[in-house]
This record gives sequence, structure tokens and C-alpha cells, in this order.
Amino acid sequence: MPQILFLAAVAVVGYLGYRAFVREAQKVSARVRREERERKTKAVGTLVKDPVTGEYRPAKDDD
Repeated sequence: MPQILFLAAVAVVGYLGYRAFVREAQKVSARVRREERERKTKAVGTLVKDPVTGEYRPAKDDD
């Protein structure tokens, strides 16, 4: 019985670790795609529109 509990605990930790890995890989992939687009267009940064003022400002990195 203890072996089953141990294997279940290992499986849960492995699954949670895998999900964290995938989430981080998606963040890195999105950042690389954004930087590639900026390199292609020779842009210095990405601008986003402020919904309140209507002004465009450089996007903040969500690292």
C-alpha cells in the first residue's frame, strides 16, 4: 500500500512539474516570437494603446 501512495505522489508532482514547464515554455516562445517580429520590422519596441488616454506607450515586459 505505501508503494501505491508513493507512486501516486510522484505522479502528481511530475504532472504539476510538467504543467509548470509547459507554461514557462509558452511564455518564452511568445517572447521569442515578439522579438523576432520586432527584429523583422526593425522596431525598437511594441506600442500599446492606453484605453483611458488614447496615447500609445511602449509595452511592458511581463517577465
